[in-house]
Amino acid sequence: MKLSHLKIDPEFQSKIPPLQFEEEQQLEQNIITEGRLLNPIIVWNGYILDGHTRYRILKKHSFIKYEVEEIQLANRYEALAWICKNQLGRRNLSPERKKFLLGKEYESTKLAVGGQPGNCNPVKRCGQNDHIVSEKRTCERIASEHGVGEKTVRRAEKYSRGIDAAEEAVPGAQEEILTGRIKATDAQIAALPAIPKEERPAILNELRKGKDKRNEALLSRLKPERPPPKPAPPKPPEPPEPPRNEEPAAREPVTPSPPEEKIEPASNGPPSFLQKIQGHKRHLSEEDMVRLKVSVDSRYRDRIAKSGSIMLCELQGAAEDFMFRWGVVFQNYPDVLSNETSREEVSALIDRMTTYLNTVKEM
Repeated sequence: MKLSHLKIDPEFQSKIPPLQFEEEQQLEQNIITEGRLLNPIIVWNGYILDGHTRYRILKKHSFIKYEVEEIQLANRYEALAWICKNQLGRRNLSPERKKFLLGKEYESTKLAVGGQPGNCNPVKRCGQNDHIVSEKRTCERIASEHGVGEKTVRRAEKYSRGIDAAEEAVPGAQEEILTGRIKATDAQIAALPAIPKEERPAILNELRKGKDKRNEALLSRLKPERPPPKPAPPKPPEPPEPPRNEEPAAREPVTPSPPEEKIEPASNGPPSFLQKIQGHKRHLSEEDMVRLKVSVDSRYRDRIAKSGSIMLCELQGAAEDFMFRWGVVFQNYPDVLSNETSREEVSALIDRMTTYLNTVKEM
């Protein structure tokens, strides 16, 4: 395919992290030295999916040899999902960039298989339940491929939609968020689509400021609203009133029961007839008291031992779960430790946990 036939789609290009100036200069020098591209440019329907920077270098140096590889995809959404998955698998990305690409891959994959408006290859669906099952399987697959949980994938989709809302209101805000120039929590970014478009620039401007200079009253709009309280249960229906023409039936007189005779635990002899029907209270001998105390103590000790063993299992499981989850994060996102800001936050978490564990140890 000729270089002049290749096309650039702005939406496709926006999902690819741009190289720094020094990185692009080094790549250009390496390509000129080799005299050819080591990796082909990947295209779909003539649109570049991977190789935008190499394409710019080729236009500057026509003597460089290159190859173009065209792949077959069903529609535009599959192309977007392919770009995100490809970038997630080959770049050392920041945590913000990974969340954004993960969310866009999930969103694009759902659109590709769900027959949404704008899909050039719609899929026939039998009903809403089929769509829910398909969406759940898509989330499970993407979570498994990237070694994260399903909740992480769904949260990443909300995060990516928030970035889209920021870019829609303020062009360039996407890169500001993904490079850390705009510092905001995931929840704040995810709340942006609910803010009217004309009000988002002011909120983004506040997020550019330091935390001590921000207008918290304005940013409070990004906090999730609490759900309304549940309504009180309906009152039971009142019993119907008796007909007015009929007189209510006379109630039978209630004869008060005689007062119970107070039974004094005077002896341990055989109970009388009244004691039998009302319950016989007798004195406990010293031997009875000893046996009762031993029985109660033994039952209490057994309960303490059982509860203690169960709680030890709970603590052990919590410790193993903690080490497993931290291990997964460090294995799949090593830049959490290499990034200076992330490493400081990790150290603060470790100090907090160490303080707590030392307090427990000294109890």
